[in-house]
Amino acid sequence: MTSIDRTVYPGFARMVSARELADAFTPVGDEVVWAGEKTTTGQHLLALVVWLKCYQRLRYFPQLDEIPDSVVGHIRGLLELSEKVAAQVEANRTAKRTGSSYATGWG
Repeated sequence: MTSIDRTVYPGFARMVSARELADAFTPVGDEVVWAGEKTTTGQHLLALVVWLKCYQRLRYFPQLDEIPDSVVGHIRGLLELSEKVAAQVEANRTAKRTGSSYATGWG
């Protein structure tokens, strides 16, 4: 059977492997710098980097609550953010400014 990430409608596997986390969801330095310039809080930084890596993998912006905790936790750890920092935006304006229209329902 074809893997979910190799279909026309890619999605997240039930379990995201350590290899996939490393290969598909590890931000590079330029991505972190860019996201840091676009955000002002840790939670917005985390949300933007999570959306960026998910878009690169899936080719669409998933809802933040659809993204597996393992992906968010992996990126949070790499960004050296506290476990208390959640990937969320406080207002639609923030998501619109970062270009995540699908994630807030405008697109």
